[in-house]
Amino acid sequence: MSPRPTGSRRPVRAGRAWVSVPVAWIVAVTVVDVLVPPDLHLGPLLVAAPAITASWAGPRTVGLVAALAVLGQGAIAWLRDPDELLSSNHQTQLTALIVVGLSLVLFCALRERRARELTQVRYVSETAQRGLLPPLPPRLGPLRVASLYLAAEAEARIGGDLYGAVRTGSGTRLIVGDVRGKGMTAVGDAALLLGAFRAAARRRTVLDELVAFLDESVRRDLSEPGEAFITAAVLDIPDGDDRVEMIVCGHPPPVVLRDGRPRTVHTPRPAPPLGLGELAQPDYRVDSFRLAPGDLLLLYTDGVTEARDSAGVFYPLTERLTGWTGTDPDAFLDHFRRDLLHHAGGRLDDDAVMLALARPAAARPGRPG
Repeated sequence: MSPRPTGSRRPVRAGRAWVSVPVAWIVAVTVVDVLVPPDLHLGPLLVAAPAITASWAGPRTVGLVAALAVLGQGAIAWLRDPDELLSSNHQTQLTALIVVGLSLVLFCALRERRARELTQVRYVSETAQRGLLPPLPPRLGPLRVASLYLAAEAEARIGGDLYGAVRTGSGTRLIVGDVRGKGMTAVGDAALLLGAFRAAARRRTVLDELVAFLDESVRRDLSEPGEAFITAAVLDIPDGDDRVEMIVCGHPPPVVLRDGRPRTVHTPRPAPPLGLGELAQPDYRVDSFRLAPGDLLLLYTDGVTEARDSAGVFYPLTERLTGWTGTDPDAFLDHFRRDLLHHAGGRLDDDAVMLALARPAAARPGRPG
């Protein structure tokens, strides 16, 4: 119990230490103004005390410092000549100090209100994200899994990027997607797709039938039919086989990292994004690739590859992955996140989702690739 009150006293003590700066300024200006020749007036410098305080303190502290500044101005007039206290010069300076002080108090009150609103928005958005996109469990059958969502908007922390996983009787089905558009409309469309995926992934035994069902669900229920769409990659990873089946619907291809060498899994004929199936009438072709024990599989959205540095250069994904030989998904994503944010200067221009999966060497499948 002891560390908690100690930590809570530190900001209070720090605030008291900072208050001494404007108070010392008020005392110094008051004393010097009284001592200098009468034709020199340093009283206007008192306004700097509440102005400085407003940069870090709340409305109460600013109001207190402003009141001390007004008292300092009154003390200057009284100590110089009590009759000057009612002179137009000192009355004007007092009025100016009062107006500036009240304005700063109002500014700080509005700033604190805005800060509380942003805190509430962040709390609500984080709660919504945990409901819509909860972190995947560390294990899905024999697979080790790590997931990460990076939001571009600090206030919102959630957008149209999505991921989901469902265990079936023979393996794991995954989806990674990106909704066209921003804001709550994109969040609603993402929730729609994830709900359809979670409902159908266990019942649709064939991957192309599952994707066709998802496209139909998206076309039927999207918030902006004919205009909105969702890029996605849907994968079926069996427990007892290292051959992964995949359908890519206009989405960035996954990357397999093996012995420090990344390989992008391109699809010869990618399907159109979900929601555009009626226009393109696609023939969903199932592609496959090998995920051997010890491999790392990376799934992501285009917020990763479209991240730019200060010179406008896109993030070179495969180049930056080259040389990584670890097999722990959590350690990999932690390194990946830090490297991506370093490249982008600490902030992304678009939301980004990253999933890392690994098949442990002990869970060696029965059929080689």
